[in-house]
Amino acid sequence: MKHYFTRLQEQIREHWDAPALSDYKGESFTFGDLAAHIEKFHIFFESAGVKRGDKIAICARNSARWAVSFLAANTYEAVTVPILSDFHPDSVNSLVDHSDSIVLITDNDIWKKLDISKMPKVKGVMSTSDFTLLYSSDPAIEASVASLDGIFAGRHPEGFGPSDVSYPTDNDKDIALINYTSGTTSAPKGVMIRYESISSNIEFGLDFMPCSFGETIVSMLPLAHMYGMAFEFLYPLCGGVHVYFLGKTPTPTLLLGAMAAVKPYLVVTVPLVMEKVFKGSILPVLKKPAVRFLTKIPGINSIIFKKIREKVMSAFGGNVRMIIMGGAALNPEVESWFRKFRLPYTVGYGMTECAPLLGYEHWTKFVPKSCGKCVERVEVRIDSEDPQHVAGEIQARGVNIMSGYYKNPEATQASFTEDGWLKTGDLGVIDAQGNIFIRGRSKNMILSSNGQNIYPEEVEAVVNNQPYVVESVVVDRGAKLVALVYMDKDKMSADGLGQDAVKAVLDRIVADVNRSMPSYSKLAKIEVVDQPFEKTPKMSIKRFLYK
Repeated sequence: MKHYFTRLQEQIREHWDAPALSDYKGESFTFGDLAAHIEKFHIFFESAGVKRGDKIAICARNSARWAVSFLAANTYEAVTVPILSDFHPDSVNSLVDHSDSIVLITDNDIWKKLDISKMPKVKGVMSTSDFTLLYSSDPAIEASVASLDGIFAGRHPEGFGPSDVSYPTDNDKDIALINYTSGTTSAPKGVMIRYESISSNIEFGLDFMPCSFGETIVSMLPLAHMYGMAFEFLYPLCGGVHVYFLGKTPTPTLLLGAMAAVKPYLVVTVPLVMEKVFKGSILPVLKKPAVRFLTKIPGINSIIFKKIREKVMSAFGGNVRMIIMGGAALNPEVESWFRKFRLPYTVGYGMTECAPLLGYEHWTKFVPKSCGKCVERVEVRIDSEDPQHVAGEIQARGVNIMSGYYKNPEATQASFTEDGWLKTGDLGVIDAQGNIFIRGRSKNMILSSNGQNIYPEEVEAVVNNQPYVVESVVVDRGAKLVALVYMDKDKMSADGLGQDAVKAVLDRIVADVNRSMPSYSKLAKIEVVDQPFEKTPKMSIKRFLYK
């Protein structure tokens, strides 16, 4: 397995003048520019007294300069601490301090909301807008930054070129980054990821999702989250791909516009995005009486499905070879239609603690409702007497697995079994061919009065297929199942449904859902919520807010 620095170094040396990182409709950096900025950052880190193993925090919106900053800190062998830019300023203050970071790289607007007195270890703060110094606790640092170009030129009197690029690769077992899983200020869980864990994920991507120089990708997921960082940034860049960054969560119009312009070879996303594409663009077509009739005729339906597939693929730029979804389960009905269209999609499985990948399968071999097979350099087992039929906790060990939680030994100990397997907290089974099927989260499982295990995710999948339902959360209220639902008010209004008709719609949803549920999983009632459910960066609903 190659170190990811080796891959990066190879691409920089081979494609010095070619574009590497770009902001969509913004500035761009060649591989040579990237290397030069990394070198200048190293000079700045030296002036700030940063040593190998010290912590450097990055809290900024997605951008090419975010990517440059990350690679600069990581190749310097500092421990990089990515922090989500949408965390509350108090949480950012707390996490920068908890991580013991001595340098912070951030946006100008975020910096205005932070309190340096709550980050006393920080010696210097640099802007991702233009790499200028925003704060320094030492005049020597300011002087060094002011003369940075001169120092750089002095170190490379004959010019900085491909042969000057050399990154360390004897650090596989060292901690490369700390990734915080939430913005909480009490006992935060900072996942410690080794260099070898990052390299393993990148090698898997290059082996099983091959990419090459000249290809492009759109990065839309949060870079401070392992999913977006590993598979929309590091892995493609290490394959020579030109990465375009969308600076904020894109609207459908912006996203499709970027896809059409960039023409990516791969789309990495979450199921919610694809479900919105299906419900907004495809389902209305399928519901037309004539189309509904024709889709039931063998031969004719295949022509219609082919046209729909071509429309979807064209919307993503026309060059997409595969669509990878992760972070949550794909709605079963949507998945069934995707199979009929022969859409080249697959659903993977992972978590921050695995940097992030645990399960994957190529779309041509992907089994519906699964999340792939165990990836290379990792083992997965089910804590169950009958792993193929009785759900148990999914547990894992191997190169991808974290070293633990930073300064949180209690949480670390609780996350591993006595024999060293990571307890994922997910419940699932594995079939004879090795396909992993997730049944739900162990903490979400509801135990019925007669001892049956109820997985709310399975009930929600049925609820979400009902007319006018955008999303739902199923909870236990006094031994009764209640579905909290967020409705499509605009669609209901367009269909002429007033407030007096809502109760009839909800009653019909309960009846339709319960017809397909076993007796112990039937809904007692539905409660409508006024706003979309709050979500994590990977678009999973924050269930703990709705108990």
